[in-house]
Amino acid sequence: MQGFKAFLLRGNVVDLAIAVVIGVAFGAVVTSFVKDLVTPLIAAIGGKPDFSGLYFTVNNSKFLYGDFINVIIAFLVIAAVIYFLVVVPYGALVARARKEPPADPTTKKCTECLSEIPLAAKRCAFCTQPQPV
Repeated sequence: MQGFKAFLLRGNVVDLAIAVVIGVAFGAVVTSFVKDLVTPLIAAIGGKPDFSGLYFTVNNSKFLYGDFINVIIAFLVIAAVIYFLVVVPYGALVARARKEPPADPTTKKCTECLSEIPLAAKRCAFCTQPQPV
C-alpha cells in the first residue's frame, strides 16, 4: 500500500491528473463556444441555424453529417487556441531561454600589431612578425 501511495503522490501523476481535468473543462468551454457562437455565426452566413440537424438517408438509415461538422469545427477551434495560446508562446520562451554556446574563434590577435589573423597563422600578414603557436 505504501508503494501505491508513493506512486499516486508522485509529481508527474498529479500533474497529469490536473492536466486531464483542465483539458476536459477546456473542451467543454470550447464545445459551448462552437455550439453557441461559432455555429450560429456560420449559420447566419450559410443560412442553416443548426448543423446537428443535417442528415441524409440511405435505406432508412440516417447519416448525421451535421454533428460531424460541429465536431470538426470544435476540433479546429481547440487546435487553433492550443497553437496560438500554448505552442507559439512556449516556443518563443524556449527560443529566448536557449543560449547558443559561442562559436569557436577562428582568428586571433597578432602579438605585435594586434591585427586579426587566422588561428593557424605562423606569421602576421600585416607586420610579418612570427606568431607563437
